[in-house]
Amino acid sequence: MFSMYPSALAIHSVLRWAVLLTGLLAVARACAGWPGRRSWTPSDNRAGIWFVGALDLQFTVGLLLYVALSPLTQHATENMAATMQDPTLRYWAVEHPVGMVVALVLAHVGRVRIRKATTDDTRHRIAAVFFGIALLVILASTPWPGMPNARPLFPW
Repeated sequence: MFSMYPSALAIHSVLRWAVLLTGLLAVARACAGWPGRRSWTPSDNRAGIWFVGALDLQFTVGLLLYVALSPLTQHATENMAATMQDPTLRYWAVEHPVGMVVALVLAHVGRVRIRKATTDDTRHRIAAVFFGIALLVILASTPWPGMPNARPLFPW
């Protein structure tokens, strides 16, 4: 299974850009339509669907890495007491996954609330708030270059 690890990690790294671009698009469309500047359109709806879909795909690959492929997380989960004392292991075993699950939940809750909203202004506001906060959590939980647990911007 470890032979799949580099490929899955590369896919996970590339998908980060799909999540960020679709998230920016969804937030930009929501902010442009709020408050009451324009109607909620099928394009606004698709932007949210694409963001949540990209996030779901990214989460699936990340979950595969976490539970089956990553030697780092497998080592980290063997002794969680020791892992919590090591900043690098703690980041990969706890902080990164928890941040991303929070973002995933925010995006999904936003989608549900958008579907239930009765006015266009409310839909735009909900999208801006939930997708915006989800995007901020994603940005804060991503291992950017220059950070202690950095990954390269591109896997090649």
